[in-house]
Amino acid sequence: MSDFTDATNPFGLFAEWLLEAEKSEPNDPNAMALATVDEDGLPDVRMVLLKDFDEHGFVFYTNYESAKGRELLAQPKAALLFHWKSLRRQVRVRGPAEPVPAEEADDYFKTRPRHSRLGAWASQQSRPLESRFALEKAVALVAARYPLGDVPRPPHWSGFRIRPTQIEFWKDGAFRLHDRIVFGRAEPDAPEWSRERLYP
Repeated sequence: MSDFTDATNPFGLFAEWLLEAEKSEPNDPNAMALATVDEDGLPDVRMVLLKDFDEHGFVFYTNYESAKGRELLAQPKAALLFHWKSLRRQVRVRGPAEPVPAEEADDYFKTRPRHSRLGAWASQQSRPLESRFALEKAVALVAARYPLGDVPRPPHWSGFRIRPTQIEFWKDGAFRLHDRIVFGRAEPDAPEWSRERLYP
Protein backbone atom coordinates (compact mmCIF):
# COMPACT_ATOMS: atom_id res chain seq x y z
CA MET A 1 0.00 0.00 0.00
CA SER A 2 1.49 3.32 -1.07
CA ASP A 3 -0.12 5.34 1.74
CA PHE A 4 -1.23 3.36 4.78
CA THR A 5 -3.36 6.27 5.98
CA ASP A 6 -5.80 5.44 3.15
CA ALA A 7 -6.56 2.04 4.70
CA THR A 8 -10.16 1.38 5.76
CA ASN A 9 -9.74 -1.99 7.54
CA PRO A 10 -7.41 -1.93 10.56
CA PHE A 11 -7.09 -5.71 10.72
CA GLY A 12 -6.11 -5.88 7.07
CA LEU A 13 -3.51 -3.17 7.56
CA PHE A 14 -2.18 -4.92 10.66
CA ALA A 15 -1.84 -8.18 8.72
CA GLU A 16 0.19 -6.38 6.04
CA TRP A 17 2.49 -4.76 8.59
CA LEU A 18 3.00 -7.98 10.55
CA LEU A 19 3.90 -9.83 7.36
CA GLU A 20 6.50 -7.18 6.54
CA ALA A 21 7.84 -7.34 10.11
CA GLU A 22 8.26 -11.11 9.82
CA LYS A 23 10.63 -10.47 6.91
CA SER A 24 12.70 -7.74 8.58
CA GLU A 25 12.67 -8.15 12.36
CA PRO A 26 15.60 -10.25 13.67
CA ASN A 27 13.67 -11.63 16.66
CA ASP A 28 10.02 -12.19 17.57
CA PRO A 29 8.12 -9.96 15.14
CA ASN A 30 5.00 -11.04 17.06
CA ALA A 31 6.30 -9.58 20.34
CA MET A 32 4.02 -7.01 21.94
CA ALA A 33 4.03 -5.01 25.15
CA LEU A 34 0.96 -5.80 27.26
CA ALA A 35 -0.26 -3.18 29.73
CA THR A 36 -2.66 -3.97 32.56
CA VAL A 37 -3.49 -2.41 35.94
CA ASP A 38 -3.36 -3.95 39.40
CA GLU A 39 -5.96 -3.69 42.17
CA ASP A 40 -4.64 -0.23 43.11
CA GLY A 41 -4.86 1.03 39.54
CA LEU A 42 -1.06 0.99 39.16
CA PRO A 43 -0.05 0.16 35.56
CA ASP A 44 1.95 -2.97 34.78
CA VAL A 45 3.64 -3.73 31.45
CA ARG A 46 5.59 -6.69 30.04
CA MET A 47 6.42 -8.32 26.72
CA VAL A 48 4.31 -11.26 25.51
CA LEU A 49 3.89 -13.00 22.15
CA LEU A 50 0.91 -12.64 19.86
CA LYS A 51 -0.30 -16.13 18.97
CA ASP A 52 -3.35 -15.39 16.85
CA PHE A 53 -5.44 -12.51 15.57
CA ASP A 54 -8.49 -11.93 13.42
CA GLU A 55 -11.38 -9.49 13.29
CA HIS A 56 -12.35 -10.58 16.81
CA GLY A 57 -9.08 -9.51 18.42
CA PHE A 58 -5.51 -10.31 19.44
CA VAL A 59 -4.72 -13.51 21.39
CA PHE A 60 -1.90 -14.45 23.76
CA TYR A 61 -1.53 -17.22 26.35
CA THR A 62 -0.40 -17.21 29.96
CA ASN A 63 -0.74 -18.66 33.43
CA TYR A 64 -3.96 -17.20 34.85
CA GLU A 65 -2.30 -17.18 38.30
CA SER A 66 0.49 -14.89 37.04
CA ALA A 67 0.41 -11.16 37.72
CA LYS A 68 -1.01 -10.38 34.27
CA GLY A 69 -3.53 -13.20 34.54
CA ARG A 70 -4.81 -12.03 37.91
CA GLU A 71 -4.90 -8.41 36.79
CA LEU A 72 -6.84 -9.14 33.60
CA LEU A 73 -9.34 -11.37 35.37
CA ALA A 74 -9.97 -8.60 37.92
CA GLN A 75 -9.81 -5.63 35.51
CA PRO A 76 -10.51 -7.01 32.02
CA LYS A 77 -9.10 -4.13 29.98
CA ALA A 78 -5.70 -3.92 28.32
CA ALA A 79 -3.44 -2.08 25.92
CA LEU A 80 -0.94 -3.58 23.48
CA LEU A 81 2.02 -2.08 21.67
CA PHE A 82 3.83 -3.59 18.70
CA HIS A 83 7.13 -1.85 17.88
CA TRP A 84 8.99 -2.88 14.76
CA LYS A 85 12.27 -1.02 14.97
CA SER A 86 13.56 -2.25 11.61
CA LEU A 87 10.51 -0.74 9.89
CA ARG A 88 10.21 2.33 12.13
CA ARG A 89 6.59 1.47 12.80
CA GLN A 90 4.37 0.82 15.77
CA VAL A 91 0.78 -0.23 16.40
CA ARG A 92 -1.16 0.55 19.57
CA VAL A 93 -4.27 -1.43 20.57
CA ARG A 94 -6.75 -0.77 23.39
CA GLY A 95 -9.86 -2.65 24.44
CA PRO A 96 -11.53 -5.14 26.77
CA ALA A 97 -9.98 -8.56 27.44
CA GLU A 98 -11.79 -11.87 27.64
CA PRO A 99 -10.66 -15.46 28.24
CA VAL A 100 -10.49 -17.60 25.11
CA PRO A 101 -12.77 -20.67 24.97
CA ALA A 102 -11.30 -23.82 26.54
CA GLU A 103 -11.29 -25.65 23.20
CA GLU A 104 -9.24 -22.89 21.60
CA ALA A 105 -6.72 -22.98 24.45
CA ASP A 106 -6.53 -26.79 24.23
CA ASP A 107 -5.82 -26.65 20.51
CA TYR A 108 -3.00 -24.15 20.95
CA PHE A 109 -1.51 -25.94 23.97
CA LYS A 110 -1.12 -29.12 21.91
CA THR A 111 1.10 -27.25 19.44
CA ARG A 112 3.62 -26.24 22.11
CA PRO A 113 6.89 -28.18 22.55
CA ARG A 114 6.62 -30.91 25.18
CA HIS A 115 9.07 -29.15 27.53
CA SER A 116 6.98 -25.97 27.33
CA ARG A 117 3.86 -27.93 28.24
CA LEU A 118 5.66 -29.45 31.23
CA GLY A 119 6.86 -26.00 32.24
CA ALA A 120 3.30 -24.69 32.24
CA TRP A 121 2.50 -27.20 35.01
CA ALA A 122 5.74 -26.65 36.93
CA SER A 123 5.96 -22.85 37.00
CA GLN A 124 4.17 -20.95 39.74
CA GLN A 125 4.50 -17.87 37.57
CA SER A 126 5.15 -14.49 39.22
CA ARG A 127 5.56 -16.03 42.67
CA PRO A 128 8.83 -16.22 44.69
CA LEU A 129 11.29 -18.95 43.60
CA GLU A 130 13.93 -20.09 46.08
CA SER A 131 16.43 -21.30 43.46
CA ARG A 132 16.88 -22.45 39.89
CA PHE A 133 17.23 -25.98 41.25
CA ALA A 134 13.72 -25.77 42.74
CA LEU A 135 12.31 -24.92 39.31
CA GLU A 136 14.21 -27.75 37.61
CA LYS A 137 13.02 -30.16 40.30
CA ALA A 138 9.41 -29.07 39.74
CA VAL A 139 9.78 -29.70 36.00
CA ALA A 140 11.29 -33.14 36.68
CA LEU A 141 8.36 -34.06 38.94
CA VAL A 142 5.86 -33.08 36.25
CA ALA A 143 7.84 -35.02 33.64
CA ALA A 144 7.64 -38.10 35.90
CA ARG A 145 3.87 -37.64 36.13
CA TYR A 146 3.60 -37.52 32.33
CA PRO A 147 6.47 -39.76 31.13
CA LEU A 148 4.82 -40.65 27.83
CA GLY A 149 2.05 -39.43 25.61
CA ASP A 150 0.05 -36.26 25.88
CA VAL A 151 0.59 -33.53 28.46
CA PRO A 152 -2.84 -32.01 29.14
CA ARG A 153 -3.38 -28.28 29.51
CA PRO A 154 -3.31 -27.11 33.15
CA PRO A 155 -6.64 -25.63 34.28
CA HIS A 156 -4.85 -22.40 35.28
CA TRP A 157 -3.21 -21.94 31.85
CA SER A 158 -5.16 -20.40 28.99
CA GLY A 159 -5.43 -17.38 26.75
CA PHE A 160 -6.87 -13.90 26.59
CA ARG A 161 -8.32 -12.14 23.58
CA ILE A 162 -7.95 -8.36 23.52
CA ARG A 163 -10.97 -7.07 21.59
CA PRO A 164 -9.98 -3.67 20.28
CA THR A 165 -12.07 -0.55 20.38
CA GLN A 166 -9.06 1.47 19.22
CA ILE A 167 -6.12 0.66 16.93
CA GLU A 168 -3.51 3.27 16.06
CA PHE A 169 -0.85 2.94 13.35
CA TRP A 170 2.31 5.06 13.50
CA LYS A 171 5.10 5.39 10.96
CA ASP A 172 8.29 7.36 11.43
CA GLY A 173 8.64 10.50 9.35
CA ALA A 174 11.53 12.83 8.60
CA PHE A 175 12.11 15.65 11.09
CA ARG A 176 9.68 14.02 13.56
CA LEU A 177 6.77 14.63 11.18
CA HIS A 178 5.37 11.15 11.67
CA ASP A 179 2.26 9.68 10.07
CA ARG A 180 -0.47 8.50 12.46
CA ILE A 181 -3.93 7.12 11.86
CA VAL A 182 -6.32 5.86 14.52
CA PHE A 183 -9.34 3.59 14.06
CA GLY A 184 -12.06 3.57 16.70
CA ARG A 185 -15.42 2.03 17.48
CA ALA A 186 -17.78 2.32 20.42
CA GLU A 187 -17.98 -1.43 21.17
CA PRO A 188 -15.84 -4.47 20.27
CA ASP A 189 -18.70 -5.92 18.23
CA ALA A 190 -19.48 -2.74 16.31
CA PRO A 191 -19.05 -3.43 12.57
CA GLU A 192 -18.05 0.08 11.60
CA TRP A 193 -14.77 1.82 12.41
CA SER A 194 -14.17 5.54 12.48
CA ARG A 195 -10.86 6.68 11.04
CA GLU A 196 -8.92 9.79 11.92
CA ARG A 197 -5.50 11.14 11.06
CA LEU A 198 -3.55 12.58 14.00
CA TYR A 199 -0.85 15.19 14.37
CA PRO A 200 2.55 13.60 15.07
